[in-house]
Amino acid sequence: MSRIDYLNDPNAPAANSVVPSVTVAIRDGAGRILLIHKIDNDLWALPGGGHDAGERITDTAVREVREETGLDVEIVRLVGTYTDPNHVMAYDDGEVRQQFSLCFEGRWTGGQPREDGTETKAVRWVNPAEIDNLNIHPSMRLRISHALDSARTAPYLG
Repeated sequence: MSRIDYLNDPNAPAANSVVPSVTVAIRDGAGRILLIHKIDNDLWALPGGGHDAGERITDTAVREVREETGLDVEIVRLVGTYTDPNHVMAYDDGEVRQQFSLCFEGRWTGGQPREDGTETKAVRWVNPAEIDNLNIHPSMRLRISHALDSARTAPYLG
C-alpha cells in the first residue's frame, strides 16, 4: 500500500485515525546508524511500524526491527515522542493517520541486516555524514538527529 506524507501542508487531507507507532535508532560499533529504504513511500527511514494490541510498546519496537531488518535488538532508551498534528500520512485505502510515534534507541544483539522485500527494499548502515545525501522525510530527519545527539539527556517531547 502506498502512502504520501504531508507536513505543515494546508492542503493535506484531514486525519481520520491515530495509530501508535515506533521507530528505532540502532548504531553499529563504527558509529553508523541503520536505515531502511521503504517500499511504501520510497524514502529512507529508521526501522519501525505500528503497535499491535496485546504488545508492550518496546515489544513492538523489537518486533518491527526484526521483521524489517533481520536484526535482534534490545531497547535502551526513549529518544522522543513525535505527535505533530500537522504531520499526516495518507494511504491509498483512504486512511489518513495523524503522526503518533515513539522513537527508541536500540542496541544490536544479533542477526544480520537484510531487506524483507515487503516493507523494505534496502537496509544499510549509514555514516552520519552521509545522511544529508539521502531522501528522508523531515520528520524522520528530526528523529535521526535526536538519536545521534549524544549530548541530549532527556527525550524529545513534541
